[in-house]
Amino acid sequence: MTKKELASRLHKKMGLNLKESAKIVDKFFEMIINSLSKGSDVKLPKFGSLKIQERRPRLGRNPSTGERIEISKRKAIVFRPSKILRARLNKKEEVDE
Repeated sequence: MTKKELASRLHKKMGLNLKESAKIVDKFFEMIINSLSKGSDVKLPKFGSLKIQERRPRLGRNPSTGERIEISKRKAIVFRPSKILRARLNKKEEVDE
């Protein structure tokens, strides 16, 4: 699903015009990006959480040449799904809300 599809579904379900729906979707993602860039976790109930994790430097290998290279320290985003989402993906019984 793309941002455009999200805006279209929001438009159809909520009755907002398409431009307003697109602005809402853009603002939503902008808020998540801003929060993560400041180092804050993002928790979306019934969906999951996003958090920043530090990755240590390590040795890797260039796949085309086989040459050993050092992969620098970096930050990565980690997504952890909620119990409700995990249960739905695995088609288990609905978890009590």
